[in-house]
Amino acid sequence: MSEAVPARDPVETARTLERWLSGQLDADRVTVTDLSVPKAGFSNETILGRARWSDTNRIDREIEFVLRIEPTGHQLFVEPDALRQAKVMVALEGHVPVPRIWLTESDRSVLGAPFFMMERVHGRIPGDVPSWHRKGWTFDLIPTDRTRLHDNALRQLANLHAVDTTPKAFRFLETGDDAHDHGSALARYIGHLHTWYEWCEPVRKYGTDVIDVAMQFVTDEMPTDPRRSVVWGDARVGNIIFADDLSVAAMLDWEGATLGPPEIDVAWWVMFDEFLCEANGLTRLDGVANRVQTFERYEQLSGRQLRNIGYFEVLAGLTLALINSRLADLLITTGKAPEPFAAEIVTRVTDITNRSLNRVAGG
Repeated sequence: MSEAVPARDPVETARTLERWLSGQLDADRVTVTDLSVPKAGFSNETILGRARWSDTNRIDREIEFVLRIEPTGHQLFVEPDALRQAKVMVALEGHVPVPRIWLTESDRSVLGAPFFMMERVHGRIPGDVPSWHRKGWTFDLIPTDRTRLHDNALRQLANLHAVDTTPKAFRFLETGDDAHDHGSALARYIGHLHTWYEWCEPVRKYGTDVIDVAMQFVTDEMPTDPRRSVVWGDARVGNIIFADDLSVAAMLDWEGATLGPPEIDVAWWVMFDEFLCEANGLTRLDGVANRVQTFERYEQLSGRQLRNIGYFEVLAGLTLALINSRLADLLITTGKAPEPFAAEIVTRVTDITNRSLNRVAGG
């Protein structure tokens, strides 16, 4: 969580948002109440709240919102871009379940960084801490309901990968202003990842031998794959909101969304699930597909065959290792966790990455 979140005065923040919303909505009597900060997330500063106003026809309106503010002093990613996240969700609206983006703001003078407001979607999210394989509402489900939950989430991932990316609305995902904006979508992805790898060098302190080997592997062994779907970049059950009937209510957190082969998401999905389960010393819950079963079920739901999945499993492990290296440094420097715990969140994923490397080497 951002160190800036608790430091914001809730009364002052509410008054600032009221003034800003009055201008955005051309409305009278705007009030912002019920501000709260969820205890989760390092990628953005997140604030929940409620806004009420009277529109130009003097009709009273009300909305529950989620405010996502671009981080300034606690970056997990090289170039955080809150407005890009909002643009991804706008482009995907109508294709997969995403929250409706209400308003965006690029002017840093309002809250200190660019931000966007989206409508709040109520539902349940499988937990990361503690793992949803250990405790919580998913743990209490019967096995057939766990299977339904997992299947509904994976089906939406397949739906995401079926979105036509040729319209102009998606063009921003394939262009930019740096040297990596050339070649295939996968080549651009690896180019950006290498920049991230170099940026993380000062905080790469744990599992560095595996991280270095994995970076060399994904660079040297990159398959020629012209396919380009919208890929989530952080696809997993824990980033999906479910309604009471276990259907997908919304898919959140599009920080790493880009274009690339769908295997990027599928490999991340199974890698992160292992990170939360077996790598954590837990036993997989009955009804939840394992690695191979997830691959097979995705192919059934999507109607497409996964290619070079071993390569993408290494890529997924490397990506999380870089994220967790940065996270570990943040946890230690902010006093949120002792070094042994911080080191473990890196080495746990480098162990997974090493197993992926060994699988590829063994054919």
